[in-house]
Parts: sequence; structure tokens; C-alpha cells
Amino acid sequence: MSTDQTLPPLRPTHSTPVVFGAGAAIGVLGGMIGLGGAEFRLPLLISLFGFAALSAVILNKAMSLVVVLVALPARLAAVSAADIAARWPVAVNLLAGSLLGAWAGATWAVRMRSATLYKVLAALMVLMAAALMVTHTTTLDALALPLWAQIPAGVAAGFGIGVVAAIMGVAGGELLIPTIVLLFGEDIKTAGSLSLLVSLPTMLVAFARYSRDGSFAVLGANLRFTAVMATGSVAGAVLGGLLLGVFPDLVLIPALAVILLVSAVKLARHD
Repeated sequence: MSTDQTLPPLRPTHSTPVVFGAGAAIGVLGGMIGLGGAEFRLPLLISLFGFAALSAVILNKAMSLVVVLVALPARLAAVSAADIAARWPVAVNLLAGSLLGAWAGATWAVRMRSATLYKVLAALMVLMAAALMVTHTTTLDALALPLWAQIPAGVAAGFGIGVVAAIMGVAGGELLIPTIVLLFGEDIKTAGSLSLLVSLPTMLVAFARYSRDGSFAVLGANLRFTAVMATGSVAGAVLGGLLLGVFPDLVLIPALAVILLVSAVKLARHD
């Protein structure tokens, strides 16, 4: 079992404005690129607010769930529910793997030693930086796989994404969106909406698995902190959405990728 479970739930002493401001800053970063920003929130929970790795993952998962629930109606307004419903086989294909992956990822996370979890999180930060660069700086073309290959590829990809999302406490849109474009040939906007529909049940499964572990007590002990930061994240995401396109991707995306890589180095060296 992870050594995080032997630690008492941490009650941050940071003021409400600091917590809200940190959440808002994360929301703005994510909103400017059309994502929730959870990959940026995780290292902040560890380095600034002092949570242990597993505790930070659980809190990050709770806040990511709130952000996705708020974002889903807005995305459905951008892409009609009828259009999304017509593509239900895509969501089902990915969910067939992601639900299992989420349960497995959460199980592995609670059983890891803290030192190991920090290093795994660092490696996944590098993966997120790479996915960010590929998705936003290159043109993705569908692989045009035959159906007999597309279905198992979707299940396998969903499983891997579910594992990553559960271990990091993120929604997984950074990986889901390019996967949907590459495997199923959907456009970026539609892929973004489909990713939320896949993310929500996947996150709920991981959340359910974490709730069975003693480390889940950190959420109950920090409900106010979580609510304030989640509120800041939602407000920041709205502002970030309004700033969409203000900064060119050729400047913004590499800068965000560098932030993730620096965070990865800090997590890898975390004692």
C-alpha cells in the first residue's frame, strides 16, 4: 500500500484568495487551449500546497470531475446532442477499455510506494507535454483502420487512457482528443465533446475505486479547500475560453509544454 495512506489528511493553511487564485490560474491555462487544466493543477497541489502524491491525485480527481460536469453542457451547446448521439459507437468503444483502465489505474496508485508514485507522475507529465505538442501543433489525420482493427485499438487506447487519467487525477482529454481523431476520423470540435462523454464515467469509476481506500479521507478533510479551488478553476476556465486565440499556439503551446516538463523534473526529484 502507498505510504500516503499512513499520513493524516492535510489541512492547508493557505488563505481562500490564494487557493481560489491558484485554481483560477490553472483554469485560465486550460481554458486557453480548450482543456480543464488538471495536469497543471496536480504539481501545484504537491509543490505549493504540500499534499502527498496520492492525496494530491484524489483531490485533483475530485476537482476535475467538477470541471467536467460544468464543461459538458457548454460543449453540448457547441456541438449538438444529436450529433454526439449519432457517434455513440465511438464513446462505447473507448469506454469498453477506459472503465477497466480507470479501475486498474486507481488500484495501482493506492498500492504504489510514494516514491514510486512521484516518479510515475513525472513520467506521465512528460507524456502529457508530448500529447499537448502533437495535438496543437500538428495536423492529425485519421489512420483509416478497418473495423476489425479499429475496435480492439479503441479498447486498448481507452484502457491506457483510463489508467493515466486515474493515476494523475485528470479527465484525460489531452489523450482522448487525438485518439478520437486518429482512430475514428472525427474533427477536433466533435472529438472534444466526445472526450467529455468518455471522461465522465471513466472518472466516476476511478473515484469509486479511490473511495474504497483509506487515503480518500483527505477529500473529506479538505472539502472547503477543494470547493474553493474547483470554483476558481471553473471561473478561470471561462476566462481562458474568452482568451482563446489571443495568444498564438506557436507561443502558448511550447510554453505550457515547458511548464509540464519543469513540473515533471520537480516531481521526479520529490523526496
